[in-house]
Amino acid sequence: MMLQPPKLNYGRMKLFINGKWIESSTSSYLPVYDPGKGEIIAEMPSATKEEIDEAVEAAYEAFKSWSRTPVPERLQYIFRMKYLLEENKEKLARINTQNHGKTIRESRGDLRRTIENVEAAISALYSIAKGEFQQEIARGIDEVMIREPLGAFAVITPYNFPIMIPFWFIPYALALGDTLVVKVSPVTPLPMMAVVEILANELPPGVLNLVYADDATSEHLVTHPLIEGTAFVGTSRVGLRVYELSASHGKRFLGGGSASNYAVVMPDADLDRAVNVLRESKFGNTGQRCLAI
Repeated sequence: MMLQPPKLNYGRMKLFINGKWIESSTSSYLPVYDPGKGEIIAEMPSATKEEIDEAVEAAYEAFKSWSRTPVPERLQYIFRMKYLLEENKEKLARINTQNHGKTIRESRGDLRRTIENVEAAISALYSIAKGEFQQEIARGIDEVMIREPLGAFAVITPYNFPIMIPFWFIPYALALGDTLVVKVSPVTPLPMMAVVEILANELPPGVLNLVYADDATSEHLVTHPLIEGTAFVGTSRVGLRVYELSASHGKRFLGGGSASNYAVVMPDADLDRAVNVLRESKFGNTGQRCLAI
């Protein structure tokens, strides 16, 4: 079957909260571009604080049953996630390229690494979830360590790898029994919207929620009383702010900030090869790699 090209216009995007696509009540919409054409292809809502509350409360309520779902049952959901990503990887790669601007080859690589993260979550689940037992840790004392799901978490991700980076967190958190509110970059929100459309009917309501928000509303998400912590990838400036907010509110924080590589070319190096490698590092992924030269 021939794959249909991506839409030319996606219209007004919706939030995904508690298993349903919801039209935001906000009056603030941002344009979403196809950078290859310089054309607006969607309008992204900046969610209200009340809508963020709704998403967090959905994740919090879903955690109560999801965390008690037996590991083998949760694993079946993650297997299904892998299957659907495999089945739709070319479609997702095309949308990824359309909204981001990277080459289709690079987008296909992103999808491959996305799926590899799901596979890693599947393979690690039993070993991570089972805990540990140690006899005679001290005289007359045995030690039992039990790993338990923690709660509802926020995930905030950047524009340069719109699908891959969210999946540094999503499959692991869901496999281990936590629930999520994912906030993606306003620059490239379409790829994760497409992913959630594919997964929408596969997960129980509230387990995975997708929102879009400005800075102030994102801070409201990070500091929400029902959020256990935030996983963040983005600029160091914003990462430090999320870290400060998380710490001051007694919440967990897992973060990655900006990074740049240095390159040292030795006198005896093959200069033609070195130039090609450095050029790819600098300008690959439209110059937006986290570790570019």
